Amino acid sequence: MQKRKLGPFQVGAIGLGCMNLSHAYGVPPSPEEGAALLLRALDLGVDHFDTAALYGFGANESLLGRTLAQHRSRFTLASKCGMTGVDGKRVIDGRPETLKRTCEEALRRLQTEVIDLYYLHRWDKNVPVEDSIGALAELVGEGKIRAIGLSEVSAGTLRRAHAVHPIAAVQTEYSLWTRNAEIAVLEACRELGAAFVAFSPVARGFLAGALTDPAQVAAFETKDIRRAMPRFQDAHFAANLRLLDDYSAIARETGHTPAQLALAWLLSRGEHVLPIPGTTSIAHLEENLKAADVVLAPGVLERLDALINTRSVSGPRYPAATQSEIDTEEF
Repeated sequence: MQKRKLGPFQVGAIGLGCMNLSHAYGVPPSPEEGAALLLRALDLGVDHFDTAALYGFGANESLLGRTLAQHRSRFTLASKCGMTGVDGKRVIDGRPETLKRTCEEALRRLQTEVIDLYYLHRWDKNVPVEDSIGALAELVGEGKIRAIGLSEVSAGTLRRAHAVHPIAAVQTEYSLWTRNAEIAVLEACRELGAAFVAFSPVARGFLAGALTDPAQVAAFETKDIRRAMPRFQDAHFAANLRLLDDYSAIARETGHTPAQLALAWLLSRGEHVLPIPGTTSIAHLEENLKAADVVLAPGVLERLDALINTRSVSGPRYPAATQSEIDTEEF
């Protein structure tokens, strides 16, 4: 697989987002199934694994620790702090003492002496970002983390943080149907030499062609976070479905799967862009990784841009309550 820069590290252009092995999309796979997928990813050359304290309220970090600790030298390990589970509830807390405690907990769960890339998962707007980054910088000095990242922040917040300590990466949702990064932060990352790590690069399954009927959405499990996302609801989803016929036709013309088309488009957006698709399926994992070798012709890229964009996609990406918690620029 081609390599790209992730802060001080060189990693494969496509990494693995591990969230849905423990969190967010209904009942997760068994720990044994999750471990099998992680090991298959490692065998296929994946060397960038992305987790967080939030995912499964520690369960995802523990899964990676149990499964991959003995292979620690073979991959770059990314995790996140600042948004965790407290008494069964999701809590955003960016206070320096909380971040340091969370790091100690993460190191134990991950069964490692150092986390390669540690993100502030959410900027706690009650705490100056400079204070949170200052605490993470102290963790760098102590050798507990190697590099600092930010998640779901604006270009302005990125620059404030970068003035305290170099920021290696920003992680934010980015795909054909979520273009907010193009407002400012994608370019700010390029200017500052930070990687842009794109989560949900196949639009939470939509651009993989797996969701073609409103009945599938209605059947989402209770804990599936897409149930609350406007783009998957009622009239918005019906409107978005109309994009899939032409999108699937482009995939067939180019000889790639819809997911590979979405990932290849992302890889074309800049050498500093690294998608981290997640999956619970080994077959989908193998399919996704093959996208690293796909090069789309300029005319195909233009057609994709014209078809799926901020004007053609119906509905905001988050409900209002979630949107209020994040710092990304909005159209």
